[in-house]
Amino acid sequence: MPLMDHLRELRKRVVKAAIFIALGIVAGFMVFEPVWEFLKAPYCALPAEVRGGTEGSCDLIFTGIFDAFFLRFKVAIIIGLLVSCPFWLYQLWAFVAPGLQGREKGYTYAFVGFAVPLFLGGSALAYYVTQKGMEIMFGFAPEGTTPLITMDNYLSYIIMMLLVFGAAFVLPLIVVLLNFLGALSHATIAKWRRMILFLAFVFAAIATPGGDPITMLALAVPVVVLFEIAELVAFLNDRRKGVAEPYGDLDDDEVSPLEEDETSEAAPKR
Repeated sequence: MPLMDHLRELRKRVVKAAIFIALGIVAGFMVFEPVWEFLKAPYCALPAEVRGGTEGSCDLIFTGIFDAFFLRFKVAIIIGLLVSCPFWLYQLWAFVAPGLQGREKGYTYAFVGFAVPLFLGGSALAYYVTQKGMEIMFGFAPEGTTPLITMDNYLSYIIMMLLVFGAAFVLPLIVVLLNFLGALSHATIAKWRRMILFLAFVFAAIATPGGDPITMLALAVPVVVLFEIAELVAFLNDRRKGVAEPYGDLDDDEVSPLEEDETSEAAPKR
């Protein structure tokens, strides 16, 4: 297709995706209350003496006139993106798919099929450890102080936790995808294993919003386990390709043993 046709196709896909997202945002406003209660549950589960409230109450404050509206709007956007993701992801796929080969399409389907449950699993773990992380951080407050957490501050914290854990759980899957595409070999992964494991803990320490050790370990340990599984899959895949293609690991300019033997036999003996 000419460049202008590609741009027209892109514009059409973007408009359709925007329409679906807008409809999802409208639905997000309608279901705000149960979603907000779900997001607020880890904070409400804290003991009353930790969050500074009375038993049975769970109040977050706001300090600006428009804070309540912006809170609803942010939650609606998040819901809209999640609800409409099958539709706008399809528009993205429909634009990219014609440029992919058959094997690449198969890998993409498999990646999406594994990425969704991994992301949801990471987000579920984040939702579970959020309460413990806040309890540890609030425990550093001096005696006689009361935490006054704003709605916007808490929403940013819980959403960041869900996104960071979910995305971290998908990272090892990207390693597997690159290996299947031939861009990353198991030998390279094994060579950099120690550095990758170290960076996993560094990433967990930096990316977790609370910075407490419980949250950091809750993120780093599963990511390390998933990476080890990804390395095992890469090893088995490279071994399978090595059996199917005995000379597949040779460089483009390297002579295969078979050709070398034939050249030696063809050479005249002196």
